[in-house]
Amino acid sequence: MHNELILAGFGGQGVLLIGKLLAYAGMKAGLEVTWMPAYGPEMRGGTCNCTVVLSDRQVGSPVTNRPHGAIVLNLQSIDKFEPLVRPGGILVVNTSLINRPAVRTDLIVVPVAANQIALEAGSAKAANMVALGAFLGASGVVSPDLVRDVLAETFAGRQKIVQLNQVCLSKGFEIGQAYAPAMAGR
Repeated sequence: MHNELILAGFGGQGVLLIGKLLAYAGMKAGLEVTWMPAYGPEMRGGTCNCTVVLSDRQVGSPVTNRPHGAIVLNLQSIDKFEPLVRPGGILVVNTSLINRPAVRTDLIVVPVAANQIALEAGSAKAANMVALGAFLGASGVVSPDLVRDVLAETFAGRQKIVQLNQVCLSKGFEIGQAYAPAMAGR
């Protein structure tokens, strides 16, 4: 198993956080991992992304030009990263902020209204967790339970934040699972 992923959006959307959670969950699963952030000088409001590699063998580079999947949280991110995803890969699209469908037909596209779902659960700030859950549900790359554990460790002592994010992760996971059968032949 070797998965190269790109997670992208605006600074402040929690892109780097979900990348770290995924990387730490991969470590807990016994995988080799890398996590590499990239962001512009603007920080909050500017674009940012990170690359996560999860593998059962040694990782040669944290850089990817053809990821197996991507989570895109805003329009600029889908425009930039959709063309790079390998055919048959997974593209999670935040339809709350992206006003166009994916162009490619050779991808497993998981549309999720991440901001809306997170807002209904208690805070739009947890949209990143909805998107991460959708990716986990569609890909099965790591167990959502491992992500929940890392989330609880990361926000220890802030139970309301942990609870909200775990609810949003679960809601996204349920959506993503509807796309999992398409992964069976991959």
